Amino acid sequence: MIKAGIIGATGYAGEQLAWFLYKHPNVNVDFYASHNYAGMTYNDIYNNFNTYINDICIDMETAISKLSNINVLFIALPHGKSFKITEKALSLGVKVIDLGADFRLKSKEEYEQWYNVKHESIDLLSSAVYGLTELNREAIRGCNLLSNPGCYPTATILALTPLLKNNIIDIQSIIVDAKSGVSGAGRSANIGSLFTECNESIKAYAVASHRHTPEIEQELSKSSNGNDIKICFTPHLVPMNRGILSTCYASLTKECTAEELITLYRDFYNDNFFIKILDGLPETRWVKGSNLCHIGIKVDKRTNRVIVLSAIDNLIKGAAGQAVQNMNIMFGLDETAGLEIIAMAP
Repeated sequence: MIKAGIIGATGYAGEQLAWFLYKHPNVNVDFYASHNYAGMTYNDIYNNFNTYINDICIDMETAISKLSNINVLFIALPHGKSFKITEKALSLGVKVIDLGADFRLKSKEEYEQWYNVKHESIDLLSSAVYGLTELNREAIRGCNLLSNPGCYPTATILALTPLLKNNIIDIQSIIVDAKSGVSGAGRSANIGSLFTECNESIKAYAVASHRHTPEIEQELSKSSNGNDIKICFTPHLVPMNRGILSTCYASLTKECTAEELITLYRDFYNDNFFIKILDGLPETRWVKGSNLCHIGIKVDKRTNRVIVLSAIDNLIKGAAGQAVQNMNIMFGLDETAGLEIIAMAP
């Protein structure tokens, strides 16, 4: 059995991670660590775990003292908080899966520019593997430090990569309009995510300045034969708990039908269990509660544009589910272990 620890276990991503690891056939969780809820039992914080997880949450210092007991450490903390913990875990031979942003960007300067935090573990950037599973599977297999992608990047990169790999679009024309449920803002108190502030409304935020922009551009550039990809990215907040719908627009450089592109996408993602290429258009309700990514493609002949829509659950394929998928690969398990869950409707 794999022995795991979770630091940041009481945020929304941490809770979702606890849910998956509790039912995983090959994992035992050694500890749940929390900054705000240390000393409380886990099922008192999240009563859905009543009689299932009654472990007492420990503080960060106690968690660090227990690192030698585990094989893998999941870190679900805000940016700027993972550096020292990661260094300590790696020094003890513990694999690290960081659900935060501290090791996603390969450029120290870019990280500090977008996150306004000094990077304290520069030496680890070259060895950190970006964990977008379907695109980096072989690198993930042998890594010790995995940087789990952000939710918007996961949906967007999966949507656009086949077009870039096949040189089908004008790389200067990419526009991404993405919408997320409120859980993407985290569990901390925030006026902007209060019910009365966001219900019955939709709003754009971080326009031309969202921190996931350089992450998306970095990974798309890898798929574009050395081209430096720049995108216009606008995220929106939608009054629902979960889900991301990323709508991606680009101008075609060759004549294609939607049917031809659907075939191209199915060939590209062949043998990737969690990627489903639809004949129609995706909706967040059909992926909610699952590790699936649904992708739909349309061609607007009038404007010569392709529109690719990608739907995921932001807390699962956009966070905890993908982290477990990556853990499975890192430890030589079946990639789908503990994750074969169909979205629940309605």
